[in-house]
Amino acid sequence: MSETPALPAVSREWHLLSRPVGWPKPEDFALVEAEIRQPGPDEVLVRNMYLSVDPYMRGRMSAAKSYVAPFELGKVMQGGAVGEVIASGIEGIAPGDHVLHFGGWREYATVGAAQTVKVDANAAPLSTYLGVLGMTGLTAYAGLLRTASFKEGDSVFVSGAAGAVGSQVGQIAKLKGASRVIGSAGSDEKVKLLVEEYGFDAAFNYKNGSVSEQLREAAPDGVDVYFDNVGGDHLEAAIGLLNQGGRIAVCGMISVYNSTEPVPGPRNLARLIQTRGRIEGLLVGDHYDLQPQFVQEVGPWVGSGALKYRETVVEGIENNLEAFLGVLRGDNTGKMIVKL
Repeated sequence: MSETPALPAVSREWHLLSRPVGWPKPEDFALVEAEIRQPGPDEVLVRNMYLSVDPYMRGRMSAAKSYVAPFELGKVMQGGAVGEVIASGIEGIAPGDHVLHFGGWREYATVGAAQTVKVDANAAPLSTYLGVLGMTGLTAYAGLLRTASFKEGDSVFVSGAAGAVGSQVGQIAKLKGASRVIGSAGSDEKVKLLVEEYGFDAAFNYKNGSVSEQLREAAPDGVDVYFDNVGGDHLEAAIGLLNQGGRIAVCGMISVYNSTEPVPGPRNLARLIQTRGRIEGLLVGDHYDLQPQFVQEVGPWVGSGALKYRETVVEGIENNLEAFLGVLRGDNTGKMIVKL
């Protein structure tokens, strides 16, 4: 094992102190110091450079049964991260290499080989492995092409379209021959970005009026594919305009994540009978078999500028929580990244 001697004794990391009710509050969390553990066999010690904060993390703060174990109280939280290897007990990974792993929410992480993927800093900026070429990118790719069975000529509606996943869904649909791509977002500035930079055919600000009415105006010929990041009135509106054989991929429902009471579901589910429509939930963890194909196809689009992306970068481990809360508020354009 090789290692560099200049290593601090402690690392700062975020712990969950109590399970949030409704909107998470600063007192539910604590930034604490922890001893840095040297790696054993089949482990690496990583100095984290970029951390990911994502909406799904809100679900892991709850004790409710879900598709992934909740964060443990009084222990460090987890999330995607990219960093530089400081010491390695893994064959084929050396100090100075860069890796993608799941030991986020901390400055230094000791992680096992099964959790570690070597990434090339020369092929793409390191931060992109957390976003456009990482989990959010694969979510968009798998959700559109596999879950929603997208085909050339489809009309596609994406909610939360200026976010990390949504912006990529719309662009991939355009690159693969969609007849029309419509997006919703929460500000006029984001709407302008969708049309002028990401190439959406139409977009609207859901805060400016009825989602159903704005969608009907933007999609006069209906919707073949709806990629749902929001739920609520967006899902009801999409079902209302779903074409024969339409498909809905449910990726997220950020509108209900902080609700303390049950939220009414769409009132027009009977339309699925008329349209023979399909709604299917989407978890990226089920689709990692597509990762090589995804990088092979999307990597060159990113490199050539055919697929554009934005990042909202917040600096400092001390601002990790505020960056996460910003994602829940919709403060980010594109992927929210914390740079250490």
